[in-house]
Amino acid sequence: MILATKTLWAHVVVGELEKMSKSDTAFLYLRLGYKHILPLGFDHILFVLSLFLLSPRLKPVLLQATAFTIAHSITLGLAMYHKITPPTHIVEPLIALSIMYVAFENIISPRLKASRIGIVFLFGLVHGLGFAGALSQMGLPQNAFLLSLVMFNAGVELGQLTVIGLAYFLMAKWFGQKKYYRVRFVIPLSLIIISISGFWTIQRIFF
Repeated sequence: MILATKTLWAHVVVGELEKMSKSDTAFLYLRLGYKHILPLGFDHILFVLSLFLLSPRLKPVLLQATAFTIAHSITLGLAMYHKITPPTHIVEPLIALSIMYVAFENIISPRLKASRIGIVFLFGLVHGLGFAGALSQMGLPQNAFLLSLVMFNAGVELGQLTVIGLAYFLMAKWFGQKKYYRVRFVIPLSLIIISISGFWTIQRIFF
């Protein structure tokens, strides 16, 4: 379903870009980047939620999100400029494994460690290759290549910030400081995320 939607977008983009102004093109790719997270990027949503769960205060999660953004921007740009070629059959299982790892760390670690930033950065490099795969299917206009790339990346970032904002106002604001937060929220939700990402890992490797 997601692939079909992306293919449809790619068709629209290729057919209409020559008639569009740069501002319209920029808005289009901003919207495509945002939609790649919300509502289509369920795996990326779970990754961001996994980052959020362990320490639901905004500063720690925004630091992690910043490291993630810098990393995925690097590999997304390198891939779109054909400096690296991401093998989809390897990248997609690694994305699922990264989600599972972060969720598992939420369970075994009662607090956020400094090493988490480095781990998130490394996983961001992998996720950037996943973004590149999706963006390659959509295509980029040659007359606004860099602009479209930047705006797509900005849309992805806005999508991630939306997920963080929703998680904060729907959950952390009310329950983040409660003594039962870890037992009733962090561990159960992390277990659910591990189950889903574990299924994805097997699916993406063998099917």
